[in-house]
Amino acid sequence: MNNFDIRECMHYQKQEGTAVQCLLCPHLCILRESETGLCRGRQNQDGRLIATNYGRSIGLAVDPIEKKPLYHFHPGSSILSLGPNSCNLSCFFCQNHNSSQEPSPTLDISPEQLLDLIRERNLTAQVAFTYTEPLTWFEYIYDFARLAPDVDIVLISNGFINPEPLKQLLPFVKAMNIDLKSFRDQFYQDHCGASLDVTLQTITNAHEAGVHLELTNLLIPGLNDSDEDIRDLVQFVAELDKRIPLHFSAYHPAYKSNIPATPLATVLKACRMARESLDFVYAGNIGPNEFSATKCPNCGSELISRGRRVVGLDGAACKSCGQEIYGVF
Repeated sequence: MNNFDIRECMHYQKQEGTAVQCLLCPHLCILRESETGLCRGRQNQDGRLIATNYGRSIGLAVDPIEKKPLYHFHPGSSILSLGPNSCNLSCFFCQNHNSSQEPSPTLDISPEQLLDLIRERNLTAQVAFTYTEPLTWFEYIYDFARLAPDVDIVLISNGFINPEPLKQLLPFVKAMNIDLKSFRDQFYQDHCGASLDVTLQTITNAHEAGVHLELTNLLIPGLNDSDEDIRDLVQFVAELDKRIPLHFSAYHPAYKSNIPATPLATVLKACRMARESLDFVYAGNIGPNEFSATKCPNCGSELISRGRRVVGLDGAACKSCGQEIYGVF
């Protein structure tokens, strides 16, 4: 046992007897003694809700920030990445099910050790909580944020969290990529064990809080890739802020899904449709393509190549026309 193994959860309430109810996400799990929540990271121990995944990461790596994907937040930089062995959704098509849906080996790293690692290796002062669902690591991220206010915190998340915990965490978060899986609540209910409205509210709250925001939509043939699906999703983003970068990503068969992989043409078509309403649209998981580079929405000049080079920016403005570009550069 390490000295950071026992961390009481911050958002729960006691029920009758020794039962507790977790208040972190909308599942609102009611747990009797020794029971674990749907996320597998929070357990009732002697009438207290304990974050059993605290400080336990499925990995630790330095990645290009574009891999998150974040294309408008410190482009060309590297970011230290880690994440818990847990998730509060149950997507049957999960692209990283080995670490999010199933028990996986972990390594122990306390918030203090994480900060020491950043300093000792002279890494860029930014950390991505990613790979699975970082919001199920709420206490760990919160503790690290309070310990390391000079380190930029990035979350790659499904956005399935209750408003109060989110409100508590957002002041510490610099950037998020939120996975908007579909613009149909039925999709969330049938395929993810969740609800659309919660994710939409998280996106809206993060944007209003001034967090740098990018969105990803994994296109799954026959489930969320119709023209109507794409138009409705794009309309939501455009009405919130047409500058928010939207990434359409190709799905591949995984976990419990044998649906064929997303055709290249489907991803490109979605991007072309979205480009009519949004300033920044990208295609992922299909290799180099016409939607890889960042281009000025005003004059069309190439601003950032995906060779991890910033080529057309003067600060946060287009060198050619002076157009201010959404992002942190």
